[in-house]
Amino acid sequence: MTTATRTEELKALAEKASAELADATALEALRWTAETFGDDFIVASNMQDAVLIDLATKVKSDVDILFLETGYHFAETIGTRDAVATVYPDVKIVNAAAEQTVAQQDAEYGPKLHERDPNLCCHLRKVVPLRKTLSNYSAWVTGVRRVDAPTRANTPIVTWDDRNGLVKVNPIAPWTDDEFNAYIDEHGILQNPLVGEGYLSIGCAPCTAKVAPGADPRSGRWAGKSKAECGLHA
Repeated sequence: MTTATRTEELKALAEKASAELADATALEALRWTAETFGDDFIVASNMQDAVLIDLATKVKSDVDILFLETGYHFAETIGTRDAVATVYPDVKIVNAAAEQTVAQQDAEYGPKLHERDPNLCCHLRKVVPLRKTLSNYSAWVTGVRRVDAPTRANTPIVTWDDRNGLVKVNPIAPWTDDEFNAYIDEHGILQNPLVGEGYLSIGCAPCTAKVAPGADPRSGRWAGKSKAECGLHA
């Protein structure tokens, strides 16, 4: 089968599933993903919490977990990743690193690229390694929710990711904050300790700030800059 033929088949599959699973629960969407793709999908996590990981392991205990190792993470985020590996011993954490270390990037582009050109920094340290890792799979699962930001308000449960060339599943897209927090409380889910300190949308340390009470959770990302997304879910 040629790459073009495979791509067309996956596109058709995504289009059909988008309609059939438009009102699916998170577990229904994940069960469909596991039954359809077997080992050929990966679950992305920024290690803000393990909600999506916990849900995914209910349908596939040894699921692959994608973590973008940008070199700029908070120590608490790395600690959460390591805790996930302990709590869910069967999962395989795939650490996707940028082609350059932070020091190498600084040498080529100058220090603190994230301050001068955050879009380029995100591209080098997130978008490129994500695309490279996803090229090994036919589908990926994300924790994107419609309430996260206006840019995500129309997120479908299943869609075709044209940028990365694979099926994208967003099983908790419809969840409200109350539903999300209730799942954490009811199931004792791991959560990055920074959340309790006011960091409600956690990314790289230099570009993440605490969120003011009542403010948009993503207002703490790239504060003061005209940037709302890192490019992973454009």
